[in-house]
Amino acid sequence: MSHVLSIVIPAYNEGNTIHLILDKVKAVQLPGGMQKEVIIVNDCSKDHTEESIQKYMASNTDFNIRYVAHEVNKGKGAALHTGIATATGEFLIIQDADLEYDPNEYNQLLRPLLDGVADVVYGSRFMGGNPHRILFFWHSIGNKFLTFLSNMFTNLNLTDMETCYKVFRREIIQNVTLKEKRFGFEPEVTARISRIPNIRIYEVGISYYGRTYEEGKKIGWRDGFRAIYCILKYNIFSKK
Repeated sequence: MSHVLSIVIPAYNEGNTIHLILDKVKAVQLPGGMQKEVIIVNDCSKDHTEESIQKYMASNTDFNIRYVAHEVNKGKGAALHTGIATATGEFLIIQDADLEYDPNEYNQLLRPLLDGVADVVYGSRFMGGNPHRILFFWHSIGNKFLTFLSNMFTNLNLTDMETCYKVFRREIIQNVTLKEKRFGFEPEVTARISRIPNIRIYEVGISYYGRTYEEGKKIGWRDGFRAIYCILKYNIFSKK
């Protein structure tokens, strides 16, 4: 029996580009006949995201897509909670709906899991020789600072805690209680999985095609302060 990869895609106001990332996900050939289960969670978009998804699903009936819509906007973290709870595959990966991350790298991320040496794999934008779009100096410094601060408390040596690309054995992530509903998901999930006994966490270098704010990038400085709060909260004050 072949493995199944659940691909969780949170979407908010991505009506113009959601079909592009779905085309990329569909085109990926996974190793060993692995199948895909795509779970799109529309977090109450205000644009035509839902229409774009429904149109895509109608035109690609051979593609295993499960669509879930939030009736009110709850945040990216909440959309991920919904997608994670819905997943049924052996492995689960998080995929942003924009075009910043390349699904062609799924196979690299899956390899430590398929080789039986990892339980969780992070895709790092700061290691390896893959292409990276040059954008914001202070944004990259902020990411590295948040990773450093997180590592201080988790005792991990990650290079990119804030990365979108995280792959889990599904039963592991579904057994983690997650609370952060917005951009605090990354530091919370890192803090919680770091405390799982004998957890095996790997990193793989990935490429990164970052967007500018004019192109639709949504994260800002307020989210950085929230991440600091979450690092402290879930590593010191609220471990349960």
